[in-house]
Amino acid sequence: MKTGKLNIGIGFLFLAGFMLYGFVLIYLRDFAQGKEEWILGSLTGPHFESKLAHAHGNLFAFLNIVIGYLLMNLSLTVTDAKWISRLALAGMLMPIGILSEVLFGLPPFLVIIGGISIVTSSAWFGIVMLKKHE
Repeated sequence: MKTGKLNIGIGFLFLAGFMLYGFVLIYLRDFAQGKEEWILGSLTGPHFESKLAHAHGNLFAFLNIVIGYLLMNLSLTVTDAKWISRLALAGMLMPIGILSEVLFGLPPFLVIIGGISIVTSSAWFGIVMLKKHE
């Protein structure tokens, strides 16, 4: 499989999943019984974390789609391309980690690993591209 295809495929699936999750958040805010309490609690705690997961899930999905597309269309070394791809995919652990904190009370290990991974992938890609234009 050409490097980048997995980022695009998983990115679109992740995007669809977090879009659906957004509809759940809209339901809880606008239609569910006790919506007023949910709205009041949405600025802190689990409700706020849920919104963070939604936002970061969609952002990181989109980043993976873009990174995957660029990896497929730019000439990078195999090593650079594979690591940039893998780290971008691992970045999706961040929103999953936020949700696992909210839903299961797990510690934020996935958030930290995912955050470091997506930043590293982005920085690595930027450095590689700047070196190509020296």
